[in-house]
Amino acid sequence: MPAEVQFHHSDSTRPTDAFPVSGPSFEVARWCARRGWPVHPLAAGRKVPAANCRGCRTRPHASAGCPCPAAGRWCHGFHSATLDPGVIEGWWGGRPEFGTGVSCGPAGLVVIDVDAHTTELPERDRLLPGIPVGSQVDLTGLASGFHSLAVLAALRGERSPADDTGTLRVRTPSGGLHVWYRSTDRRRWLSSVGSGKGRALAWQVDVRAHGSYVVAPGTTTRSGAYTLVGPVSEPTPLPAWLAGELARTGHLPAPAAPRPRPVPPRARQAVEAIGGGPRKALAAVLAPVDACGRVAEGAGFSEALNRAAYILGGLVAAGRLTYDEAVEALVQAAVSARPGQETRIETIIRSGLAAGSKKPLHSTGRRS
Repeated sequence: MPAEVQFHHSDSTRPTDAFPVSGPSFEVARWCARRGWPVHPLAAGRKVPAANCRGCRTRPHASAGCPCPAAGRWCHGFHSATLDPGVIEGWWGGRPEFGTGVSCGPAGLVVIDVDAHTTELPERDRLLPGIPVGSQVDLTGLASGFHSLAVLAALRGERSPADDTGTLRVRTPSGGLHVWYRSTDRRRWLSSVGSGKGRALAWQVDVRAHGSYVVAPGTTTRSGAYTLVGPVSEPTPLPAWLAGELARTGHLPAPAAPRPRPVPPRARQAVEAIGGGPRKALAAVLAPVDACGRVAEGAGFSEALNRAAYILGGLVAAGRLTYDEAVEALVQAAVSARPGQETRIETIIRSGLAAGSKKPLHSTGRRS
C-alpha cells in the first residue's frame, strides 16, 4: 500500500546521494522518494500520467474514495503518488519505460515552469498580472516566459529564477525550464497555468505546487529528455521575494471565514437593547469587536466579527435592522479595530450576515 504522504519542509535529513544521471527511471523514482517527494508513473514516452485501470476508465470518478491507490495501483495520476519503496519497485520494476512524475504539493515543492513557446504577445495587463505595463513601454524583443520573468525580477531588484544557479533546474524538451524550490513553511501554495485573468505569475510562466505535478529530471519523452542544468540537484528554499509575488498573484488560498457558532447570551443582549434604540443594540453586539482594537493580536478578532455579523444578520431578517445599517456598523467597527484588512473584513461580514439571516432573531431572544 502507498505510504502516507507527508509534507517535507526541512532538508536536515535529506540524503546526499548524487542524482542518477544515466540511471533507469526506476532509480530516478527511488531517488525522488528518498527526498520525500511522492512519485507516480508517467506514460511511456509522454509527460502525462500513466492510464487508469480499466475500471476507473469505464466508470469515471474522483480519486477520493477510489480503492485503487490503497491497493497499490497508479490510477488518478499524482493523487496516487507514493513514497512506498515496495510500490515503487512494483510500478517501475515491471514497466521500466515509465517516466517519473512528482506530486508537488505533498512534496512541499514550488516549481516555476518557464515556457519558451512561439506565440503572440497577450494584452499588456496579462504580461505581469497586477503590474501595469503602459503603452509607452517598448515590448520589442519580449518573446517568452524567460523574458517576462526577467522583467518581474528586475522590477523587484532580484535575479530571475531562471538564472538561479543555486537550486535544482531542469531543461525541458521544448526549450523551457523548471526551477525547483521547496517551501519552508506550511503555506499551501497553489498552482497556476498560463497568464489568464485568474491566478497567474507572469506570461508563459506556470507554477506547479498543490494540485499539480512536475516531470522529474531523467525522464525521456518522444519530444526529448528532461535534463539537469548545472551540478545542483537539490531545491533550495523559495526566495522571500518570489513568495511575496506568489502571494500577491493569488497563489495562496483565500482565508476561510470562521463558521458561525450559537451565541444566545450575546443575541439576547442585542434583542434587549433594541428597546433602547438601534444605537444601543449595535453597541452591545459590537462591543467584542471594539475590544479587539485594544489588542494588537491574539484577541480572536475574526471570531468576534463573525459572531457580531451573525447576530446582526438575524436582526436584519427579523426586520429590526436594515441590511445597510448592519453592514455600515460592522465595517466601521472592524476597520477601526483592524485597519488595513478590508478584504478579510468584507469576507467575514458577508459570511456572518448570510448565515445569520437564515435564522431571524425575534424579540423573544429566540431564532425561528
